[in-house]
Amino acid sequence: MAVGSSTSVNRGIPDDIDLRRVPSHVACVMDGNGRWAQARGLARSKGHQAGEQALIDVVEAALDIQVKWLTIYVLSTENWRRPTSELQFLLNNVKRVLLHWRDKLHDRGVRIQFIGRRDRRVPAHLGELMDEVVALTEDNRNMTLTAAFNYGGRAEIVDAVRKIVASGMPVEQVTEKAIASHLYDPDMPDPDLIIRTAGEYRTSNFLLWRSAYSEFYFTETPWPDFRRRHFFEAVSVYQKRVRRFGGIPRSPEVRA
Repeated sequence: MAVGSSTSVNRGIPDDIDLRRVPSHVACVMDGNGRWAQARGLARSKGHQAGEQALIDVVEAALDIQVKWLTIYVLSTENWRRPTSELQFLLNNVKRVLLHWRDKLHDRGVRIQFIGRRDRRVPAHLGELMDEVVALTEDNRNMTLTAAFNYGGRAEIVDAVRKIVASGMPVEQVTEKAIASHLYDPDMPDPDLIIRTAGEYRTSNFLLWRSAYSEFYFTETPWPDFRRRHFFEAVSVYQKRVRRFGGIPRSPEVRA
């Protein structure tokens, strides 16, 4: 389904999805692109390219059930260790996807932003395009799509601590709230649900501070095959869980 199309209101939302209890923030570790391609005798770059439709399907699905925040893991600080040819394709692919989809996402009221380090490894032309996309969509309110690019959870915490030290904050004022307020996006809520594809069961340095009480959903489906039905399945599983946050619910029916 293309972004910006006009279709029926339901758009295939399963009956077991409670639209009153949709997670406010869903994050995705989009894993398995390279393995998907290699299993088909293709170059790893073909897997990254194939993951584009999965991304658009997930964005559409999230919009349809009114998820307010969607965060995707695009490039980690560790991914720079990959072969130069693959990295070059990844960077070019990010640019191509942004150019192709920015106006369509803008029309759907999606605010696009980026978190991560903007260092010398990020090409200047790509950084400029990112800034243009942020400026174009900054007033949109239907959903915030955050791309974690050149991002690492540990790096985010280190950068937050550096800001605190540089500010001269007294040690007794360094609290969890203070650290959270110095993360890359202080306004971002903690993710309610984190989805990881391709059968891996680890966080891979993603949103380490914010995921303390996130619900995780793991699937064997590689990212290029992930579609809106898979996204809805993850949300359905999430809605069946009881979120205690270290406490005890008042009754078995109390769910977050």
